[in-house]
Amino acid sequence: MDTDDEVVASQGMAIEDIFSRYGEDEFRRIERRTLERVARAERQVVSTGGGIIMDERNRAVMEANGVVVLLEARPETILRRLAEQRAQDDDAAARPMLESDDLSERVQSLKALRQFNYTLAHWTVHTDLLTPEDAAEEVVRGFEMVNARLQGQTASHGSPDLAATVRTSSGDYPLWVGWDIIEELGERVLSMMEPSAAYIISDNHVQSQARRAQMAMERAGIPTHLFFIPPGEQSKSLETAQHIYHWLASLKAERGHLILAVGGGVVGDLAGFVAATYLRGIPYAQVPTSLLAMMDSAIGGKTAVDLPQGKNLVGAFYQPRFVLADVSTLQTLPPRELASGWAEALKHGLIMDEDLLNTFESLPDEIQSLQPEVATDVIRRSMAVKANVVSQDEKETLGIRVLLNYGHTIGHAIEAATGYGSYLHGEAVSVGMMGAASIGRHMGMMSDTEVERQRSILTTYKLPLDARGVDPEAVSQAMLSDKKVAAGTIRWVLLDGIGNATTRNDVPSDTVRTVLNDLMN
Repeated sequence: MDTDDEVVASQGMAIEDIFSRYGEDEFRRIERRTLERVARAERQVVSTGGGIIMDERNRAVMEANGVVVLLEARPETILRRLAEQRAQDDDAAARPMLESDDLSERVQSLKALRQFNYTLAHWTVHTDLLTPEDAAEEVVRGFEMVNARLQGQTASHGSPDLAATVRTSSGDYPLWVGWDIIEELGERVLSMMEPSAAYIISDNHVQSQARRAQMAMERAGIPTHLFFIPPGEQSKSLETAQHIYHWLASLKAERGHLILAVGGGVVGDLAGFVAATYLRGIPYAQVPTSLLAMMDSAIGGKTAVDLPQGKNLVGAFYQPRFVLADVSTLQTLPPRELASGWAEALKHGLIMDEDLLNTFESLPDEIQSLQPEVATDVIRRSMAVKANVVSQDEKETLGIRVLLNYGHTIGHAIEAATGYGSYLHGEAVSVGMMGAASIGRHMGMMSDTEVERQRSILTTYKLPLDARGVDPEAVSQAMLSDKKVAAGTIRWVLLDGIGNATTRNDVPSDTVRTVLNDLMN
């Protein structure tokens, strides 16, 4: 059902004629009446014009009667599609809102005007690189995700959301895990401190979540500013940190203010590093929106930026005031990124919580589809594992926290050897865990059955088991820059059976070479 077609049918004239004869205001009134009528029907897909969401009455009707999906595209994509449409169809309907001598400027200005309201959709599909069929699949996935959320909302809200309390030398802080709790962000901040201003650091892929966080903060009376970085590991640099320093200085940020990291691991590491170093330390909190960040980087106070020689080589231990993980934000993640995040969750079960691993094995469909109650429970349990480890060994000096690096020695090296562009972090860690399991089998620490069990669950959660085509020598060299190297010897994290991680410094170099060749050739 297309609302523009319905308007044309009801008025007996083309949209451009309605505009020219009666003006935009009358068209919008007709459009609103049409939407209200169309929305009463069931089992339909409704296509609307791009300006319909500028009227809050229209948004209320849409939200009350269905799942609202935004088909997003960059301005250059929109311009290309318009040109292709006109080239293919001389009789293509005119678009009165795009009548301009400078079409490019008009598209960009209209998009900028409407962008905030676009972010209020239940689900966003970035269509720039998608075929219509691919986009349709993403719409269906969004519909199913949002419906699951609405059906499970009551149960998930009723469960306690304090997953753990992280205990550190600089003070204790809560780890909150729940569904839609980002809406309570401002209240949670005020329960911990009373900042007179806040600064959200986020990236362009999670603008809608950053805006939700900003609105939640401002509802609590805290003026909140936004800084967006380009997505990707390349932003985790001293250069990007310097840009943020200048931004904070221009806003006269003070030590009593608050920095909020809203995003994935790159955002969390970078924002934490900035908070640790600007004015010799500003309070900050983690609001992870990726599964990987929830599982790993948001907890424990490790902040860092990368150098060309390796990841996380410049950083500090600097603990957040709290971690607030809203599991509902994961619904917008692409399948590949969501799968990448499960690697760290599965790792927690493999290294020290076999019961958690059993849950992942027994409920894979419910977990991977983010069924609210089940997904929130396993994420809460997995995050609590890391919180417990951090509480015991805050700065990785007792040999406990290092166990969290299972799979990371090879994983980090794969990322470095491939320029941080070919493998997502969790994918590289998954390959690294298979490498560590193979080393463990060579060392007599793991049985074939245990290695196969790990292989099976990683496969179930759509994670890679090898890195074919990557240069094993480049990976070997990258491993020497790993933080766990001492006097040229790698401190390997291995499993002495499922659920029992340990460290070994005596892995023969020939064994490592054999395993790397098996993984990459």
